[in-house]
Amino acid sequence: MVSKAKQVDWRKASPAPVVFVSGPEEYFAGRAIREIRENLRKQDESLEIHEIDAADYSSGTLLNITSPSLFAEPRLVIIRGVEKCSDDLILDGIDYLSNPTADATLILRHNGSSVRGKKLVDAIRDTEFAIEIACADIKKDADRQAFVQGEFTHAGRKVTQGAVRALLDAFADDTAELAAACSQLLLDSAESITEEIVDRYYGGRVETNAFKVADAALAGRSGEAMALLRHALATGADPVPLVAAISMKIRQMAKIFGNRSASAASLGMAPWQLDRARKDLTGWTDDGLAEAIKAMATADAAAKGAERDPVYSLEKLVNLISHKGIVPTK
Repeated sequence: MVSKAKQVDWRKASPAPVVFVSGPEEYFAGRAIREIRENLRKQDESLEIHEIDAADYSSGTLLNITSPSLFAEPRLVIIRGVEKCSDDLILDGIDYLSNPTADATLILRHNGSSVRGKKLVDAIRDTEFAIEIACADIKKDADRQAFVQGEFTHAGRKVTQGAVRALLDAFADDTAELAAACSQLLLDSAESITEEIVDRYYGGRVETNAFKVADAALAGRSGEAMALLRHALATGADPVPLVAAISMKIRQMAKIFGNRSASAASLGMAPWQLDRARKDLTGWTDDGLAEAIKAMATADAAAKGAERDPVYSLEKLVNLISHKGIVPTK
């Protein structure tokens, strides 16, 4: 079925009689809903806001809330969890689509985790005055890069590729934290966002230091990796989380070695992590990876107290990774 509902980017969310917010990425959905709410509130401070859990919906609730009032206050009705909606909501929702209230905005949130509510979803998509805001999951490394780039482009600002990469390394898994970091940089810096600016703000994070070391080592830049490692240690970084972050990359590579066609879900990895691990594996052999895993275990034990000086084992691990697990000969 071709959708009659207008498709709108989550960054450009705006009020409409009926707004369908679909897809699994909760951060995008949350931002879109907040944008619509603030837009309506700016238009009229008397806005009434009603939040409804779709699973607990009772027959007639939507009609009661949206019925024309004596003072004609604008109303915003947000129904969350449509993927778990009651039969009553499906019936009332379809009825509402045939006769929406002029001064009301209805937002329905469905994360796509089930086919529950499909009849209502199809009815929304067959409605010309409705809009759909699709909030697709960030699956690949390229998706995450596009998200960060989009945050700055949307604000009319420039960002270098090095800065994008530095932000992704600093905030690996949390979209909300990543977005907050972008917002902070936009507020505090009037210039083009460069890797140096990102490093000034977030270079002290253990994740940033560790991933810089790991990325340099995996790229074969042994001298740079060692310099970054020594700088991190000299500025107070604890060896334990450094080893943990570097080891995470090695474990991800080991997971897909010999099984590169496996899906991210089957390996317990995010799709973007799988992309990176595949790239990082270039040039590695079975024996080389085995040596790196041994060195990783030794460095981990040393960092946790098995050796008096854990730095030696950590440096040995980084040097070994830089040479793809082959012990360099002097």
